[in-house]
Formats: sequence, C-alpha cells, structure tokens
Amino acid sequence: MLIASDSWWMGRQTSGLIERGTVTCMASAENEVRWPEAIMLTIALWLFVMLVFMPGIIQRHGADVGSILLDCSTFIVSFALAMPLFALFRATLRYPLANRIAIMLAGAIVAAVLQTVFDLMFTGWVAANVRSAWSNIATDLARGYEAGFRYLLVFLVNVALFQITFSRRREFHQDRQLRDARSAAQQAQLTALRYQLNPHFLFNSLNSISALIVTRRNEDAEQMTSKLSSFLRNSLAADPGRLVPLEEELSLIEEYLDIEGVRFGERLAVEIDCDPEAGEALVPSFIVQPLVENAIKHGVAPSKEPVQIRIKAAVERGDLCIDVENGFAQDSAVTSFGSSGVGLKNIERRLEAVYGRRASLTSEKQSDRYLARICIPEINGKS
Repeated sequence: MLIASDSWWMGRQTSGLIERGTVTCMASAENEVRWPEAIMLTIALWLFVMLVFMPGIIQRHGADVGSILLDCSTFIVSFALAMPLFALFRATLRYPLANRIAIMLAGAIVAAVLQTVFDLMFTGWVAANVRSAWSNIATDLARGYEAGFRYLLVFLVNVALFQITFSRRREFHQDRQLRDARSAAQQAQLTALRYQLNPHFLFNSLNSISALIVTRRNEDAEQMTSKLSSFLRNSLAADPGRLVPLEEELSLIEEYLDIEGVRFGERLAVEIDCDPEAGEALVPSFIVQPLVENAIKHGVAPSKEPVQIRIKAAVERGDLCIDVENGFAQDSAVTSFGSSGVGLKNIERRLEAVYGRRASLTSEKQSDRYLARICIPEINGKS
C-alpha cells in the first residue's frame, strides 16, 4: 500500500510534471480522447508506482508473500478510481481552462481521499481477520494525511498524462489537417493555373479557324476543328495536379502541332528529340505546351518563310532539361520570348507550386533564334 511506505521522493519528482500538465490544459476534441489509451496509461503509471514502493513493501512484510500480495492489491482500487477521473477529463474538455483546472484538481483530491480511507479501512480489516501482523501498521490520521498527499500527487500525474498525451495527439491531428489543407490549396492553385491555359489556347485556335474560313480554306478549317476537338477532349481529361511521363506530354504536343500544321502548312517545321530516360521522367501535365505555343506565336506566325521549332528533352546531371527553340522573322517586332504572356507566367507558378525554387524556366535570344528551357531537379524519384 502506498500509505505504508516511508518514501517521500515521488511527490518531489512529479510536482514539476503536475504543474506543467495542469497549467497547459486545453480543450481537445472528444474523438481524440480515447478510453483504451487512457486505460493503458493508467495501468502503466500505477504499475510504475507499485514498483517504486515495492522495496518498502517487501521490507515491511519480509518473506510473507501473502501480505505482499494483499498490500499490492490496493493498486487495483487506485486504477478503479483513476477511471472516473478520466471520465471527468472527457466531460470537461470544452470548459474554460481555469474551470477545468479547478474541476480536475477537485476530482484528484476526492480520489486521493477515497483511496486513503479505503487503505486505512483495508489495513484494519486485514489486521483483524487475515494477518494479525498488520496490526503494527498505523491507521491514524497522521498517516492518513501523509498517504493522502502522496495519492493526490499520483492522481494529478495521472491527469497530467491524460492531458499531455491527448494534447500531443491533437497537435499531430492539427498538423496533419494543416498539411492536408495546404495540399488542397496547392491542388486548387494548380487546377486554376492549368485551366487558364485551355481558354487561352482555345481563343487562339478559334481565331485561326475564323481566319481559315475568311480566306475560304474551308477544308483546312474543318480539319483544324476536328483536330481541336480531339485535342481538347484529351487535354481536359488530364488531371491538372497529376505528374505524367514526358512522353505522354509530348504526345499531346504533337496533337497540338497537328492543329497548327493545318493553319501554317509548310511554314511550320517541327523536330522533337527526347532521350528515353527523359521520356520516362514525370512532369506536370501541360507544362511544355505553352512554350510551343509561344514559339509558334513569336516565330512561325510573323514569318513568311518556313520556321523550325525544335523540342529537345534530356537528363543532364540528374536534372530533366526541356528545350523549346524556334527561329523568328528578322522584320518581326518581337524582341523577347513573350515573357509577359499568360502561358509563361503559369509555367513559372506551376513549377514553383510543385518544386519550389528548385525548378526553373529561362529564356534567351541566340542570334536568329529563341531558346526557352525548363529544368526540373532530381527526376529519379526524388522530385
């Protein structure tokens, strides 16, 4: 029995923990406060207390195993009293902090008093009916006060363990919800950026179809309309937040170039060079198409001569590098790669949303050509 021990260090060792546990009480959701874990915590605590006081119990009873077992049996009552404390803990989760502290302190005091009264009565009953040697164990109020204080400390530690454990779980759940919320926000951002491209591209394509109709190229307009329908069907079916193999992305670009090929005919020449390793690398869907669209807008459209667009993808030092290069008309008013366009801004934002500052989009003028480059870091399962 705890009251029969002459040890007093446990109260001093646990007082700091009690203070931290009670002062930092805060409301938790009921579904984060679970009975099975509370039971396991309480069993572990009172087993630890019993082991701490076991040397004193053995010293008191010597080789009398029966007396030792009777003495230890009172810890079952301690566990039984701790469970109503946990029920009180759950019931006051949404109370103001000061009220919770006062209620839990009062609950711990009641549990300590009940445990002390039981121990005093149990000691007297065992001395009278089972082990006469127990009559040497005092059952006066002085011992009751001492034992009650020790029990109070342990019950407060029990409450503190409830609070610490479930506060940590709540923090974990809040962190997970925050991560989920950030992920959802990122997904929404990617979706919004991705879906800005379709109206932008659709507007340009419809203008092209209109121009073909005005110039009485009806067959070309019909062919371009059919290809546009197929392209939009495939592109809208793609998940904007999903990473796709680059070879799949290039297949969609080929469909897009087929559409523009109807519009420009022999003025548009295309060369696509993709290394096998680069083709297997994962990239955000529709990350390359705006570069090709800009290449056509600033290179092919202003020119009366054939212009070649080159798309090259390779792995360089572990990074995936995608180049889109095009010529431009010497008399064109274009002086940059259209870096203010919607498409390029979306590429930069989408790259930053997925890869942070590790990915990059650069563009530069090289004599009579423009080069745009996307670099995605560590493609081998690390990005």
